[in-house]
Amino acid sequence: MPAAEQDGPWSRRRLLAVAATIVATALVALGGLVIAVVEAATSSGTSNLEANSAGVEDTASGPDRRDAIAAAGMLQVSAQDARSGTPSLTSAGTIAVPIATTLGAAEVPTGFPRTPEGAVGQLAAIATTVLDAMSIEETTAVYAAWSADGAPPVDTWELARAVQGFLGSAAGQYTDRTTTQVHATPVAGQIKGTDGPDWVVACVLLDVRATVVTEARTAWGHCARMQWQTGRWVIGAGAAPAEAPSTWPGTDLAAKAGWLDWRDDDGRR
Repeated sequence: MPAAEQDGPWSRRRLLAVAATIVATALVALGGLVIAVVEAATSSGTSNLEANSAGVEDTASGPDRRDAIAAAGMLQVSAQDARSGTPSLTSAGTIAVPIATTLGAAEVPTGFPRTPEGAVGQLAAIATTVLDAMSIEETTAVYAAWSADGAPPVDTWELARAVQGFLGSAAGQYTDRTTTQVHATPVAGQIKGTDGPDWVVACVLLDVRATVVTEARTAWGHCARMQWQTGRWVIGAGAAPAEAPSTWPGTDLAAKAGWLDWRDDDGRR
């Protein structure tokens, strides 16, 4: 290639090639975020409600019941099911989730009541804080502040691995905070199971959007054991629950997976 062409202004063709690379980077980035926590699987055809009922209802309150609820399988879906879907013509129902009333440790919204729906709200607040920050330092700080003794190590936490996956992707290495943004919004939730008033396996379905010049979008399901402790919900002790189904919100598949449309509940009627 002549030196003049190397040193002179970039051609339109080269600029378009670079732009295409950056767009592809955004898509790979979001894929990295999802792949870090969701392995592609074929649909099992078994709803989470059917799976949860097996071996749980007859189990007495205590560690065995909690382990059974956490380990019960949920609907398996493919990676593509998280990225698109046909809107359903029927409503899956709603879950009324209390809103946060204050800002807690590590700048996580809190003040949720001692109810299963409150646990769902607190888990969503933890998840969105971590994903919006997209920082290893902030992720570890949130987990330290919002996990009980006996909770799994932070390096096994789905959210921590999601952040690692994104920051280790092409977008995470290629761009900086001024050009890369991630924003997560809860769009559905479900209560997988309870054991008394102080323990819940709560699940949230998040609409996650990553922007690196262009925007890529996916749905991501996440569950956690939530324990009421010292006046707030925290991530509880014990092995992480079975993987939650990541389904495009508002679809028949999302309803089959047990997801209920998210509705903020401010307590007013």
